[in-house]
Amino acid sequence: MRLVLLHSPLVGPSTWQGVAARLAVRGHHVALPDLSAVMRGSGPFYAALAELAAAAITDTSVLVVHSGAGALVPAIAVMAPVAGAVFVDALLPHPGESWFSGVPEPLGQRLRGLAKAGRLPPWHAWWPKGAIEAMLPDGAVAAAFLREQAELPLVYFEERAPDIALATPSAYLQLSGAYEADADAAEAADWPVARLNLHHLAMLTDPGLVAVQIEGLATKL
Repeated sequence: MRLVLLHSPLVGPSTWQGVAARLAVRGHHVALPDLSAVMRGSGPFYAALAELAAAAITDTSVLVVHSGAGALVPAIAVMAPVAGAVFVDALLPHPGESWFSGVPEPLGQRLRGLAKAGRLPPWHAWWPKGAIEAMLPDGAVAAAFLREQAELPLVYFEERAPDIALATPSAYLQLSGAYEADADAAEAADWPVARLNLHHLAMLTDPGLVAVQIEGLATKL
């Protein structure tokens, strides 16, 4: 099976490296594009992110998307041969809507208040002290994850996603309680759904288990 693993635009590709290695050992062809360069630009962002991801798809593949990368699936699928998508603790597509429109208003206000000169702090700085370390107790793993993060353009969160409906066979892997509503929506749409009682960055701490779940869901597509 050909799998393309997409990291959240808010972090970096090390998110998926452990899972990618385990999927490769299991006999799959794995691509892991780096979306970070797009986020250092001035936008528009959704189209550029989708184009970069689509360029990594050279043959019919299954997309595996984490967190904010879920919003990119419809745009990628109209540019490349995508056989299916596995959403891993990921936002569901929100055609024609912005990232801010899908989060609670207090969070949106807090983030806008953190912006300086149109840039937000790196993703890890949004959370209470010690939150990332609690999820990633291995210092080397945490350091690699944090090293890839940079300030983020506020306009990305205000930009509307392309108005393209999801038409790709999809499945959902829930890792944390924060994405229970997304997993419930996927289940209500008759997607294959698996749930793990872990955390949002579990691909970094439990890559083998996450890889097996992804493989199982992708096979169903």
